Amino acid sequence: MPIYLDNAATSFPKPDQVYQAALQAMQQVGASPGRGGYGRALDASRLVLDTREAAARLFNCADSSRIVFTGNATMALNLATVGTLLPGDHVITSCMEHNSLLRPLFRLEKQGVELTVVPADAQGLVDPDQIRLALRKNTRMVALAHVSNVTGGIQDIRQIAGIAKEAGALLLLDAAQSAGALSIDMQAMGVDLLAVPGHKGLLGPQGTGLLAVAPGVQLQPLIAGGTGSSSDQDHQPDSFPEGFEAGTHNLPGIAGLGAGLAFLLETGVAGIGQHEQQLAEHLRQRLEALTGCRLFGPLQPEQRSGLLSLTVEGWDPSILAFCLDREYGIAARAGLHCAPRAHRAIGSYPAGTLRISPGWFNTLADIDTCCEALISITQKGDS
Repeated sequence: MPIYLDNAATSFPKPDQVYQAALQAMQQVGASPGRGGYGRALDASRLVLDTREAAARLFNCADSSRIVFTGNATMALNLATVGTLLPGDHVITSCMEHNSLLRPLFRLEKQGVELTVVPADAQGLVDPDQIRLALRKNTRMVALAHVSNVTGGIQDIRQIAGIAKEAGALLLLDAAQSAGALSIDMQAMGVDLLAVPGHKGLLGPQGTGLLAVAPGVQLQPLIAGGTGSSSDQDHQPDSFPEGFEAGTHNLPGIAGLGAGLAFLLETGVAGIGQHEQQLAEHLRQRLEALTGCRLFGPLQPEQRSGLLSLTVEGWDPSILAFCLDREYGIAARAGLHCAPRAHRAIGSYPAGTLRISPGWFNTLADIDTCCEALISITQKGDS
């Protein structure tokens, strides 16, 4: 049977209720939320509201109306950065970031925003003191990923948030690899802007995501258009959430996302994250016996999420991934993972790594099969 181990890119499979909710929204609701006062339109609006409130509960966002639905985490990060930063502002980020965060920041740099990219150590972890040293009088934002999509390293967000708050700067957290696997409490952690994909740890469909915005944070809309309210105004309103969700909602996607959130709230994020970390640790222990294998990321299990990056001496990671898929039906991701600076930091550039990322529905047997496949492939001879 095929084995899917690329959950860091997109979780698969989803809980059955996710598929059912998306289909039900198309077959039984059908109308657009906020675009009419008849029964089906009201049903659609209630569905969106329920999903918004579920996300607010999961992340302890103080105001559910400040949960803004987006098409993915990339759109959420663009909204958080472009909608906040102005020429003359200073933003601090790190070399471990995904291009979904770095590219909007580099674009803003061309428009007059000052940018500092702090280094990380060989394990991919950022020293909070590096953030403190990079602060300036005009520092407006600190923007970081909670968990690296390359190493699985968990950054010390609470300490970094404290540093940002002392400086009066906003904290933007890219939770692409942590939402649904690690507990995220926006209020307790001091997170001002939380960007989340729906299709990864939240177990929702592709084409979904959200930006959670703390009270008091001022934001400018990224896209202008129809909102279903304030229709008499010529200019895009900046009221939450309508002003930031221009155009027709992805109702089936949001319905599926709502079902994924309900599954997380019922099952418990801690249990899901622990399961994925245990599988990754089992993988790490088994691969230590693989000749020529180099494992990346923090050495301590409590500093790593449930993904693992590796290389095998004499093998291109892309060839390993190809062989796993062709010969064993095992899906894993090879390459730079849209984070080239992260690979430079850990010493795996330019070929990148083979990334194996188990999910909630994987088993120890899946991990053992993957390890045995890697051993068999590499024992056949050099690539």
